[in-house]
Amino acid sequence: MNSHSPNMRPVIRQLDEAAVNRIAAGEVVERPASAVKELVENAIDAGARRITVDIADGGKTLIRVTDDGCGMAPEDLPLALSRHATSKIDGSDLLAIHSFGFRGEALPSLGAVGRLTIQSRAEGLDGAEITVNGGVVGDIRPAALNQGTVVTLRDLFFATPARLKFLRTDRAEMMAVAEGLKRLAMAEPSVGFTLRDVSEGRDRVSFRADAVPGDLFDALRGRLAQVLGADFTDNALPIDAERDGFRLTGYAALPTYSRGSSVAQHLFVNGRPVQDKLLYGALRGAYADFLSRDRHPAVALFVDCAPHLVDVNVHPAKSEVRFREPGLVRGLIVSALRHGLAEAGHRASTTVAGATLGAFRPEPAATPSGAPRVYQMDRPSAAARSAAYAAQAPQGFSEFSGTYSGRVVDPAPAPAPAAEDRPEPRHLPLGAARGQVHENYIIAQTEDGVVIVDQHAAHERLVYEKLKRQMAERGVPAQALLIPEIVELSAEDQARLLDIADDLSRMGLTVEAFGGSALAVRETPAILGEVNATALLRDILDELADFGSSQLVQEKLEAILSLVACHGSIRSGRVMRAEEMNALLREMEATPHSGQCNHGRPTYVELKLSDIERLFGRT
Repeated sequence: MNSHSPNMRPVIRQLDEAAVNRIAAGEVVERPASAVKELVENAIDAGARRITVDIADGGKTLIRVTDDGCGMAPEDLPLALSRHATSKIDGSDLLAIHSFGFRGEALPSLGAVGRLTIQSRAEGLDGAEITVNGGVVGDIRPAALNQGTVVTLRDLFFATPARLKFLRTDRAEMMAVAEGLKRLAMAEPSVGFTLRDVSEGRDRVSFRADAVPGDLFDALRGRLAQVLGADFTDNALPIDAERDGFRLTGYAALPTYSRGSSVAQHLFVNGRPVQDKLLYGALRGAYADFLSRDRHPAVALFVDCAPHLVDVNVHPAKSEVRFREPGLVRGLIVSALRHGLAEAGHRASTTVAGATLGAFRPEPAATPSGAPRVYQMDRPSAAARSAAYAAQAPQGFSEFSGTYSGRVVDPAPAPAPAAEDRPEPRHLPLGAARGQVHENYIIAQTEDGVVIVDQHAAHERLVYEKLKRQMAERGVPAQALLIPEIVELSAEDQARLLDIADDLSRMGLTVEAFGGSALAVRETPAILGEVNATALLRDILDELADFGSSQLVQEKLEAILSLVACHGSIRSGRVMRAEEMNALLREMEATPHSGQCNHGRPTYVELKLSDIERLFGRT
């Protein structure tokens, strides 16, 4: 019975096509950015090499997508506006998806909630156009245009005005459109993209990315520089790994180039931009040892595999996927990223040096009168310079002129070896130690600059990496509980923990089924000391729900090792001898990940001599 009208029997009705299309549009077209995404994906599937998107009022009043793809025949236009009509698949195998679109819902959905006009011309055929307003399809008419397609959508959601109330400001909607277009541009480096804001008669280019030639990595690097900026590509590592039918390519940024949110994480599956919890969890696991929880890595990664290994038909907007072997994909991402980061060695991001240089404040380049300053070094006369130096020299300084040096030496130095026998490590990446300031910062000279090392942070990372190697070689010692701790769980939670029982055991946490849905915790990692097993298991379950996997035990172990490394490393305030500082620099060069401390902060800053000279007006 109907709860609203108790005396009436509910009647089952067949909804008309217009209502069905408006309901479907609510799933596919959430906002203007969704409409742009669907139309641009259609253009890419049509083989377009150049795509232009015009937007007015954040897409609320106008969205126009122009492409130079293969176009459509006039007789195909009405069919393109029918639900579930598509040229992408034949319906025989829903897992054999090789294109962006395949559901045949975008155009009819857009026509159901807006005023849609399609103009298209295929090679060797006449151009034609068709219009649909609020689901009412018009007649085919001739149109004059070159090969390709122009789709114009006006007055989005005019047929469902309630949806307009849920849209944000024009600026916010335009930013969402740009973000979606940039993701598609990253996936297709060989296609040129242009986004224009034509609101109120303007014609302003908001985003432009020209087609980039070259092989896989050259083209991708060029496109990422266009979209994400040169800072990202300068501080990112190429990733290329393959395992059991899955291939991972792309670029992953150094830990010191981290962000405060996950906005710089771009993930693709078979070229399709996705937002998948499994992939984000794998990314978090790969960087867990290098970043604190409030920092997020920047990546652009592409997972490619045979279509039957991944199901892309699990979400109307196709933003989520489901892998047949999720554990295999996660392991590939974690191992490939950790291997790539290890190969980076001691390297730190260039933005660290940029921020350091930005902190310097040289004096103004001009005098109060507006005339440029004349520096001593710019005076052409050597005699004048000598006289100026003599006049400026403080009393008593001249006696040090022959012997004074800023070089660090031992309190009781041994006789120096002959010049030809004495090694000069300035040609090495971190150079030769020249001094220590504030008993914490090592100053080293390289061939073309200066390196400033935080001795405590650097040694902390070195000790930490050594402890991790020892734990990997000897295993994680476990302590057996005299009385096993019994944890009551739901049947689903028990099954999820038993599925990863082997992984937990390798980390020193042993759990077994204990009647019904309970678990018995028999061993815990010895290094953790006393453990609240119930709280630990529930935290692991929370991570499994959020990310599809759990690294909690591993992270707890590494947190303990990090704490041990912190207390066992060189403390700030300790005076170091020259050979100790040089030994620290050499060990940093030989140790992976030594460019950042255990919390993701840089351990050293490298300043190029050219930048230093620019600060002092020498250029």
